[in-house]
Amino acid sequence: MTFTVVARCPKSGMLGIATATRSLAVGARVPHIAPRSGAAAIMAIADPRLGRTAMQLLALGYKAPGVVKALVDADPQHEYRQLAVIDADGYAAARTGAHNRAWAGHHIRDNLIALGNVLVGEHVLDAIEAGFAAAPDAPFEERLLQALEAGRDAGGQHGGQNSAALLVYRDRAYPWVDLRVDVHEEPVGELRRVFDAFASAIDFYWLRQSDPTVKPLHEVVPDQNF
Repeated sequence: MTFTVVARCPKSGMLGIATATRSLAVGARVPHIAPRSGAAAIMAIADPRLGRTAMQLLALGYKAPGVVKALVDADPQHEYRQLAVIDADGYAAARTGAHNRAWAGHHIRDNLIALGNVLVGEHVLDAIEAGFAAAPDAPFEERLLQALEAGRDAGGQHGGQNSAALLVYRDRAYPWVDLRVDVHEEPVGELRRVFDAFASAIDFYWLRQSDPTVKPLHEVVPDQNF
């Protein structure tokens, strides 16, 4: 009951995932990223332990196809899962298990995977791709959110969505953007609201985590109103 975009920026090496689902707290289960290693989405009957395993394998140098194969080989319930992995070199691999509920499937493109299950149709994935490509010069995190919004606007999944998340990493061990809407009647729209409020503070939080001398946010962005 989920639709997701997993992507890598070939220019910066940034890795990101945007996802929405009918279930609650999707950000706690689906997106997994290790900077300079890769990104993985674990979906359908999502087991976050598989995401942690994927991160370990990527850190060991496994490429995306090898990670997906290892996860399938290690999981007796793999036909209930949907997996997507992009590694730091841009290799991408995905698998949709036979027991995923229709419509379910994935599209693999250069540095991009669009995937989903219990969708209203494959056109949702086409819309995700188009949304990501619509503004190629926009910030990477903005493009991911636009892709998610396009998937929603194309119909998303049967029964609608209740949670959404956006996770992006640069080259440090903490995220560039990590935003979640755990329960909301229109979570993708709420994620947009939160993101728009947070956008002007992204640089601030990125710098302040490593430099405590950076001035407080209300001094850096005095007109910010949350």
